Amino acid sequence: MKRCFIFAAGTFFGLRDRPTPGDLVIAADAGYLTCQEAGVEPDILLGDFDSMEVPAGAEHLVRLPVEKDDTDTLAAVRLALDRGCGVVYIYGGTGGKRLDHTLANLQTLLFLRRRGARGYLYDDDFVWTAIENESLTIEKTVEWGLFSAFCLGDRAEGIDEVGFQYPLADAALAADFPLGVSNHILESTATITVRRGALAVGWQLPPISCK
Repeated sequence: MKRCFIFAAGTFFGLRDRPTPGDLVIAADAGYLTCQEAGVEPDILLGDFDSMEVPAGAEHLVRLPVEKDDTDTLAAVRLALDRGCGVVYIYGGTGGKRLDHTLANLQTLLFLRRRGARGYLYDDDFVWTAIENESLTIEKTVEWGLFSAFCLGDRAEGIDEVGFQYPLADAALAADFPLGVSNHILESTATITVRRGALAVGWQLPPISCK
């Protein structure tokens, strides 16, 4: 499955996996600086460039209007889907000075899932994805590793959490109460299922030795 690495302009906590030949690398506006920090050369530089000047000699440039509905990151996601990417890794999509962009990127994970792709949003030793009407199995890579699940919508039902400190069976999560925060993965693998609705789910990753 073709992969895409998108670099945004939030906080960069280190690269978990390096792009390989055949992967698509997109720098979203000042995410170009994140690419430089990661030592990765983007295939495409995309954005409205309201947060940085276009680098001298930049090639494969996609210039976006400042007034638009899409964030630069969402525009990069659309391009990744158009190029046939089924897995999208987003770095620099959290933190920074803009909580609103972090929230937007969590919603973007559901945008990807509803179009048949899977997105991963990397935070500080943590990764997020979205699931809808499906199950997801996670490998435990950190002893007593944290796990959280939040409703992406008004209500999600038929939720099972198996292999966690606080298991759930046919439970419901709603947008007005954070019941799914701060669980722990106990088994070698743990499975989260939602039968009706969508969830943002995130789990702890091992520290990167050199960030």
